[in-house]
Amino acid sequence: MIKVGIIGCGRIADQHINHISNIADCEIIGVCDREILMAKQVSERYRVKRYYADVGKLLEEAHPDVVHITTPPQSHFDLGKFCLESGCHVYIEKPFALNADEVEKLIGLATEKDLKITVGYNAQFSNVSKEMRDLVKGGFLGGPPLHMESTWCYDLRDEHYAKTLLEDKSNWIWKLPGKLLQNILPHSLSKIVEFLPGDSPKVIAHGSTSAFLRGIGITDIVDELRVIIYDGNCTAYLTFSSQFGPSLRQFRIYGPQNSIVIDEHHQTLIKLENEKYKSYLNYIIPPRIFAKQYRANSINNIKKFLQRDLYADYGMRFLIESFYRSITENTPVPIPYREILSTAKIMDDIFNQIET
Repeated sequence: MIKVGIIGCGRIADQHINHISNIADCEIIGVCDREILMAKQVSERYRVKRYYADVGKLLEEAHPDVVHITTPPQSHFDLGKFCLESGCHVYIEKPFALNADEVEKLIGLATEKDLKITVGYNAQFSNVSKEMRDLVKGGFLGGPPLHMESTWCYDLRDEHYAKTLLEDKSNWIWKLPGKLLQNILPHSLSKIVEFLPGDSPKVIAHGSTSAFLRGIGITDIVDELRVIIYDGNCTAYLTFSSQFGPSLRQFRIYGPQNSIVIDEHHQTLIKLENEKYKSYLNYIIPPRIFAKQYRANSINNIKKFLQRDLYADYGMRFLIESFYRSITENTPVPIPYREILSTAKIMDDIFNQIET
């Protein structure tokens, strides 16, 4: 039986608890929040026996094997360090920590203690991301990736959460080194980092504040970002925008023979195969092939919907289950530490450049 503790009882904790509750041989034995009423209401709704306002008491009295940290990022390093030193495996919501130095220390401590640690990069485990990963591993690209393009949008004009963020400057996002970008960028950047050949790529970043934000009097948030990344023979473009229409969440990976395009919003994967046709057939056959692929994506998504495998936080469920298997079976963690650290280093580089 894996005993689980939750630190931080806000909205995201509910998703964690729902997924943990569906894993066999797991029990949530305690929840904790510095606002004791938050911890109490979670314990009552999910019938968790113990609730605390003090992390030390949670660890001392409940003795969890795994702790999920779902607090604001400013507390991730101290809480993660405390839990690791207490002998717990740790799952930390993104962003993993405030900078690469903190990330490296937490990973080093976990390795030293022979414990597992991971971060909530849920988008890495969506249905189409897993399918793309299998294709790449199977050699579909025809060789190592040559170029990638990752586009991730967050509509500040329409989303309720975005409006709340803009109106409330006490929100923890405003206090992050990279503000809004630091909370969202890991989803897009981690897709690139997974396929980079090295650990020290060159980064060129340009950030700006959109006309929309400037028009409502906000000038201290970067919501338009363009990044060029190059590592040996592999290059990548990263685009973040709060203004694109439609709001895209796409990833493209190009190989020497074939390429792949995935769309996270619509959960579609399109294979771009290097087939050549004579003359006018280039205008007829490829569109029919693409149409066939889109139709197959639609049918596949209907099947997954009926199987209850098509929903927004499917990636979180898969990541949590994979992390727990890595603990019980002593296998590698679902997100390699190299990728977690490299993502943090590139984010540091980006924030330093756009701040300058």
